[in-house]
Amino acid sequence: MVHQHSSQPRLSPSSDTEDMAADMSEMSLVLAPRLAYFAGVARTEHVTRAAQEMNVPQSTLSRAMVRLEQDLGVDLFARIGRTVSLTPAGRAFLGHVERALGEIERAAEEVRADADPATGKVAFGFLHTMGSETVPGLIRAFRADHPRVRFSLVQNYGEAMIERLRAGELDLCLTSPVPDAPDLVGRRLDEQKLRLVVPADHRLASRKRVRLAEAADETFVTLEPNYGMRRITDDLCQEAGFKPRIAFEGEEAETLRGLVAAGLGVALLPPPAVARPGVVELTVTAPRAVREIGVAWLDGHPDTPPVAAFKKFLLAQRGRLLPD
Repeated sequence: MVHQHSSQPRLSPSSDTEDMAADMSEMSLVLAPRLAYFAGVARTEHVTRAAQEMNVPQSTLSRAMVRLEQDLGVDLFARIGRTVSLTPAGRAFLGHVERALGEIERAAEEVRADADPATGKVAFGFLHTMGSETVPGLIRAFRADHPRVRFSLVQNYGEAMIERLRAGELDLCLTSPVPDAPDLVGRRLDEQKLRLVVPADHRLASRKRVRLAEAADETFVTLEPNYGMRRITDDLCQEAGFKPRIAFEGEEAETLRGLVAAGLGVALLPPPAVARPGVVELTVTAPRAVREIGVAWLDGHPDTPPVAAFKKFLLAQRGRLLPD
């Protein structure tokens, strides 16, 4: 006998994709709580024994199985007294249910492991220019007290990291400029002096300091427009009284240094981790050329213990995140 039930999804010639998706979503919500009950009954082939093992009333279990069959529109069990046996449809369904329940359990184990105070995981994003020295040093110092905390590290430019914060893919990120948005929390940690980088044979290369206005006639190589460092470059040049002539745009500060070394322009950049041959780095005396570095996270987003510990550690680095 095939059971019929009013909650079974019905499709008509006028049903569209959204109706189908809504029907399937409703069916999933109805079925999900009953799958573990079904697996328990199928394993024992006895409703009373299954109820005892799962510590639920027998009446609750019996009603759940009847409703499950009604929702699916098929008989899953053949009933003989107090014992039950799977029908062919029930046996086929059991295989899928066991795989689904196994996947749910693996997912639960994974999120529990990621939240473990001692061995959990922090998804941490940071600017490319922070990757060679700053971030490795931070993680090394943090793991002195939290040696088994794991990190998922993402290097990207600021706007891309903010998007990943909002998508829930990152817990924290080091970025510049410090974001100011109602759904984010941003905390300033430090500031980094910027240098005017010129080729070693440039007319300004013999200098140690320079006003940015002295480079008004130069060709610049810069990061792409969606990078925070590019916006800072444009703003500083405007403050110095000119609009930079852009010859090349890139994604990596060290690539830009290579272009400068090849004589293809000058650049405003943070200090390198390792001195690059072929270029000279000049201190900019006017306007004040710095960029703020801060940490950001999603407002109202609950922290797991390892994320909370790393956030506290980062905030304690205020004013000493970067070398002088």
